[in-house]
Amino acid sequence: MKLSQQTKEFRNHQHESKLFRNRAIAAFIGMIILFGALIANLYKLEVQEFDYYKTRANGNRIQVLPIAPTRGLIYDRNGILLANNIPVYVLQMIPEKVTDLSSAIEKLEYAFPLSDADKKKILAHHAKRFKPVVVKSGLTERQVARFSVHQYELPGFSIDVELKRDYPFGEVLTHVLGYVSHINDRDVRQLKESGELANYRATRNIGKLGIERYYEKTLHGTQGYEEVEVNSRGRVIRTLEYVPPVAGKDLILNIDIKLQQFVYQQLNHREGSAVVLDPKDNSILAIASSPSYDPNPFVEGISSKAYKKLLNDPSHPLVNRATLGVYPPASTVKPFVAVAGLSEGVISKNTVRDDHGRWQIPGSAANSKAWRDWKRWGHGPVDVSIAIEESVDSFFYQIAYDLGIDRLSSWMRMFGFGHLTGIDIPEETSANMPTREWKESRYRQPWYKGDTVPIGIGQGYWTATPLQIAKATSVLVNHGHVIAPHLLKATLPHGQAFESATSVAPEVEQEIEGVSKANWDIANNAMQLVNTGRRGSGRRAFRGADYCSGGKSGTAQVFGLKKDQVYNSKELSRHLLDHGLFTAFAPCKDPKYVATVVIEHGNGGSKVGAPFIRKVFDYLEIGKENNLKPQHS
Repeated sequence: MKLSQQTKEFRNHQHESKLFRNRAIAAFIGMIILFGALIANLYKLEVQEFDYYKTRANGNRIQVLPIAPTRGLIYDRNGILLANNIPVYVLQMIPEKVTDLSSAIEKLEYAFPLSDADKKKILAHHAKRFKPVVVKSGLTERQVARFSVHQYELPGFSIDVELKRDYPFGEVLTHVLGYVSHINDRDVRQLKESGELANYRATRNIGKLGIERYYEKTLHGTQGYEEVEVNSRGRVIRTLEYVPPVAGKDLILNIDIKLQQFVYQQLNHREGSAVVLDPKDNSILAIASSPSYDPNPFVEGISSKAYKKLLNDPSHPLVNRATLGVYPPASTVKPFVAVAGLSEGVISKNTVRDDHGRWQIPGSAANSKAWRDWKRWGHGPVDVSIAIEESVDSFFYQIAYDLGIDRLSSWMRMFGFGHLTGIDIPEETSANMPTREWKESRYRQPWYKGDTVPIGIGQGYWTATPLQIAKATSVLVNHGHVIAPHLLKATLPHGQAFESATSVAPEVEQEIEGVSKANWDIANNAMQLVNTGRRGSGRRAFRGADYCSGGKSGTAQVFGLKKDQVYNSKELSRHLLDHGLFTAFAPCKDPKYVATVVIEHGNGGSKVGAPFIRKVFDYLEIGKENNLKPQHS
């Protein structure tokens, strides 16, 4: 009995030992399998995927910091600087180092006043950790000195120097140069669409208007970068590689800044614009719009109050009137209409018509609508030359009626009306050269014969910009040779001498063919009579000039007269007075200059336009001294 109990215990012991041994073996095998899996995983991580994880690790350790390029400068044709980069003091903040933001803002105000916008900018940038951010720009030396006194109390804030765009001639060139300003969401979308966003990672400003916008890609340059090693908090430990940025190219414009200043000052803050071209290549020597505004406040961001004031100004200083102002071209187009009439055979140089001061559609009833001449009693017998010299409306009513809108519109489009001139700034309108299709689309009405009549004297549905009129005048003096007006003369590497400049050829458009030299000469010679003939509308303004010139005045109606109503400027408010236009060329033989002016509510082209152009030509031909200076240094 006792033996049996011992046997049973022995067998239980053996079973437990065997069970323990089996478990130990299973555990050992499990450990071997797990250890093998660990080894395999380590092999995969350390050998097979080494390159992948090394790249990720370096990404955490190494950062690439973009470096903004220097923006190209802009010069006038004589090497005078029009758009510069000037060093300015800026207040920088490194958010990581700022321990008490509220206290820091309070202490900063001991050094210089902070606007609500400045405070908001500091608060907005506080989340950017170690990356330096500019929170206030344009500090004076006095402000820098006061900050330096308190700098020990302001960890995370420092003074740095950066380049700021500056326009030394201010409002005189705003509508030509435009300006740069902070990149906004719209700019980011456009850069992304054009695939250029990566080149702007370190850039704060971008061209918004004018030359600055049109040639943004040329002016901006190519950003560089700095490859640096950083710690876990983003602090730079050392620089691994430095690739310098490539500065944007400098631009040389056709603008003569002294002439530009002279033209702008002659406008004398009146609402209007003026253009001066070299007809040999249609390079723009001056293009002024008045009133204007100073572009410099826009560089760092103009206040909403100041911008609203400009936006609501009734004289619309934000509008470039030379390229966006649309007016009836009025009688300035009569030489162009004459060329069309002569070329189509509806008149000849010997055609004489007796003007009685009013014109009606042939075959219409005596009491039907009549179009009057500016001289109520008429001009008597006139040919095409006298009709241009004296600006005889009735003569051109008949030409327009005989040509019809289809031929008339086609010819005027060849002179450049109804489409963009091709000037190298983005702010331009094509205005309107009416056609049958245009009226049907706009008014859902057919074109009537009576619609064509006022087109003959640049009225009715016809509108044009001052630059279009100047371009058409250039086409006339060049006998049909059409060239796009252009501002850019040449480009050159940043900081290089002018001898390194690369000239930019103007865009030559399709010539007007089928016009004889005799017909071109008739129109050109008649324009000379406008300024020199005994009955010319510009004779008073150009009396005694030491040079020969040709011109054509225009008076654009602001409102339509009722039947038998007489225009009396003395009884009208200023905003109802006619616009004054004048386009001209000088000298008569091989013209060097074409000039066009529009003065809003000037009450007649011969009254205000001709004297304006006379002063411009005197300046150009006689060479009077001009001691005008930049608006600020």
